[in-house]
Amino acid sequence: MNHSTGRSMKSAYKVALIAAIALLSSFVIFKPAPKPTLWLIGDSTVRNGTYGRGDGGLWGWGSFIQNLFDTTKISVQNKAFGGTSSLSFVTGGFWAKVEPFIKPGDYVLIQFGHNDGNPTTLKGNGDDSVEVTNPRTQKTVMAHSFGWNIRRYIRETKAKGGIPVVLTLVPRNMWKDGKVDRVGAEYVQIDKEVAAQMGVEVIDLNKIIADKYDGFGADTVMARYFTPKDHTHTIEAGAKLNAACVVEGLRTLKGDPFKKYLLNKQ
Repeated sequence: MNHSTGRSMKSAYKVALIAAIALLSSFVIFKPAPKPTLWLIGDSTVRNGTYGRGDGGLWGWGSFIQNLFDTTKISVQNKAFGGTSSLSFVTGGFWAKVEPFIKPGDYVLIQFGHNDGNPTTLKGNGDDSVEVTNPRTQKTVMAHSFGWNIRRYIRETKAKGGIPVVLTLVPRNMWKDGKVDRVGAEYVQIDKEVAAQMGVEVIDLNKIIADKYDGFGADTVMARYFTPKDHTHTIEAGAKLNAACVVEGLRTLKGDPFKKYLLNKQ
């Protein structure tokens, strides 16, 4: 091989190497960031039945809310579980299926209250704790207040770089003097207090839905959204209405952060 040929081959190698490095660099530099995830945690009013498929024709709003989002831009993960309280969602291992996977820029919607009226959730928003026996499992657990439990989700979500949003519990189909009886008002108030304490936003889903029910009237609400045997869990139409109400609430958040992810941006 003469010197000229050797120099040509070296030049060709250099060109090929530079091109390969440039190509690799382009993949590194321009690799799209992973899309954010919208995590849903809560009870059966968010995810009802096996795999959220609406056992007995009853559905949670989390089973339909993904239809209102552009899922090419944001992933929706409904990890709520029926029967859970603000404590048992942790002790039952359900939070452990969410918290490790929260990444910076993710959102976590937190909705509890329906199953917190038992000894394992202390009243109020204090920092007290006490060992109690869970009446369902007969196991001893460390009970904290509802407010303390919600603060835990907020704190641990923030620690992972996520953005927590507190939702007040959905109202039941219970009426008094022609208006929805807003049972669970104490949890609504605590949610608002906790959100203010922790510097996060709260959506008063209880009010948004109850106001709509009041406008429809008791007979219409029963005919459209519930069955006579259950005043807590909605049928599919009710779950879709509630999902739309969640989105209505999301649109009120400071800076309208969900606008770019929603299919209907009006």
